[in-house]
Amino acid sequence: MGNDETRTFWRPAIRKADGPVYLAIADALAADIHSGKLAAGVRLPPQRALADALKIDFTTVSRAYAEAGRRGLVEGRVGQGTYVRARSAGARQTVASGLIDMSMNLPPRFDDPGLAARMWDGIGSLEADGGIDLLMRYQEAGGAGRDRQAGAAWLFPRLGDVSPERVLVCPGAQGALLAVLGVLTSPGDTVCVEALTYPGIRAVAAHLHINLAAVAIDEDGMIPASFEQICAESKPRALYCNPTIQNPTTATLSLARRHEIADIARRYQVPIIEDDAYGALPVAPVPPLAAIAPDLVHHIAGLAKCVAPALRIAYLVVPDGRAAARASSAIRATATMASPLTAAIASRWIEDGTAAAVVAAIRQETAARQRIAAELLPQECVTADPEGFHAWLSLPAPWTRAEFSARLRSEGIGVVGSEAFALASPPEAVRLGLGAPTTRDDLARSLRIVADLLGQSPAAAAMVV
Repeated sequence: MGNDETRTFWRPAIRKADGPVYLAIADALAADIHSGKLAAGVRLPPQRALADALKIDFTTVSRAYAEAGRRGLVEGRVGQGTYVRARSAGARQTVASGLIDMSMNLPPRFDDPGLAARMWDGIGSLEADGGIDLLMRYQEAGGAGRDRQAGAAWLFPRLGDVSPERVLVCPGAQGALLAVLGVLTSPGDTVCVEALTYPGIRAVAAHLHINLAAVAIDEDGMIPASFEQICAESKPRALYCNPTIQNPTTATLSLARRHEIADIARRYQVPIIEDDAYGALPVAPVPPLAAIAPDLVHHIAGLAKCVAPALRIAYLVVPDGRAAARASSAIRATATMASPLTAAIASRWIEDGTAAAVVAAIRQETAARQRIAAELLPQECVTADPEGFHAWLSLPAPWTRAEFSARLRSEGIGVVGSEAFALASPPEAVRLGLGAPTTRDDLARSLRIVADLLGQSPAAAAMVV
């Protein structure tokens, strides 16, 4: 009987209230494949027949099948039809909603099987290197000596020769931030931050009952005069900033502004917390604030954005031994310690060059994705750093961030609006995580939808019949 033996008249159970009908069909198809109801090789009903059965437009079914193909669920065979695709054991599982969540600011996934194997080999080699102690022993709060030395080596290209005694191993950048703020501030204190700032500092400040004061920014980042005015009027306890490829605006502070800010902080005796999440990405970075004023700066260098998000390790460089002792106590009180296992993985990758190779791969993939964004998005709306993997999208009137985000979500794309970052009145803008889509094709498809939507009016985009 040939191919007809595997043919089925599959009919999904969907409701139009569940969102775009084409996504509901694709989601139902994914659910039936993953549950085993539809086996690999099964031939799906012709698009027109399914459209007639569901009493919907043919183009909606066509779009649903295309979406299923994008997810790797089905394949079209010329002259034969559409078939459920065989999936390998290691194939990526698509989120049931079909959402491409560009609200997540992740490093892009690189396609280098050899490097991926090298990463896993480094993990496996820990077993032969006293690995049982990594599983069955506690370590000191600031990290083992070897891990602190690895952190110092990792930071050497940017900070120069830093004593390992000044380097603390923390459970991620957020853990480092919690420890530093716990040492430098008390409830009711004021901390200066950029007017558009990392949501993590807002969360920690709320947890510790700290007030945040917004330092004005422009296209070049934090404005030193605004920081000085707050110092003179409010006597802040610290300045938190993200000076390189800032999240969300992508601005990088110039060397001149970094010196100005350090001078102001020194004059008013304000410690600086430098969140250098993206500092390893530029090939020729501007010197960090910690290199300009090491006696003032608590420098946080996480590995999540430049090596691996699952590697919840950050290196905290403090000004001196007294600050190290206080920060170690704060780490012990809030998290006991960073995971010795993940710290050892980070150390191994740093020592054998794997971490540097991963950064190079991320840089290469980031550059490719930035080229796609530059090609597809209107230049007048986008601010981006070619070495970073997020973009700041200013919305043309009369779009609002709420309308734009909601309309994108209905198309299967998640973004984050400016209100997540703003201390005062948010601009009409959204952040796009260019690294979140799994492939470049996924990114291009998503950005085409974004660009098409920018070219429409909100009223036209929301039209229903």
